[in-house]
Amino acid sequence: MTDLKTLRGLSGLGAEPAGLAGSALLMIDLQNTYLNGVMRLENVEPAIAEARGLLARARGAGIPIIHVRHDAGPGSPYDLTAPIGQFADPVAPEGDEAIVTKAYPSAFVGTDLEARLKALGVTDLIVAGFMTHMCVNPTARAAFSLGFKPTVVASTTATRDLPAPDGSVVAAAAVQAASLAALADLFAVVAPRVSDIGD
Repeated sequence: MTDLKTLRGLSGLGAEPAGLAGSALLMIDLQNTYLNGVMRLENVEPAIAEARGLLARARGAGIPIIHVRHDAGPGSPYDLTAPIGQFADPVAPEGDEAIVTKAYPSAFVGTDLEARLKALGVTDLIVAGFMTHMCVNPTARAAFSLGFKPTVVASTTATRDLPAPDGSVVAAAAVQAASLAALADLFAVVAPRVSDIGD
């Protein structure tokens, strides 16, 4: 049992994950990019399966769903004109579900995401997607700074091994744990599993 305190707790912010009702679901960069090749993530298939379950519940609840995708241009792992840049089939948008295309790690930079969310009248955001340390992290931080209340569902996120400045390798599990802990310290409630999200 740890006696460590989070800034979130010390600031009197809530620790309860957002429920589906009254929230919007942000599906961040659930693209084929992360299933194959140089950007393949550790534990990506279980994360997509969890994200699929969360997406199904959100659809059933009738809440707003916004799919975010990254575009880094032709020839990149985020080439929206090629199969690699497309949304992964199990979590692809359906019907009139909104799509936001971004060019920076934060989904709020250079997009209309903030305006869309304000037009919907929601403040609670449920966040799923990739990569935990890269686009999930700055998107959740930006959401917090803009007055939204993000809940990141850990089981729907994943990352990869990273090269450290000293030439060693930081294992994906360590990157994942540190990224989620950094978010949970202040910027977001981190729910371990989809089952922790109430209706």
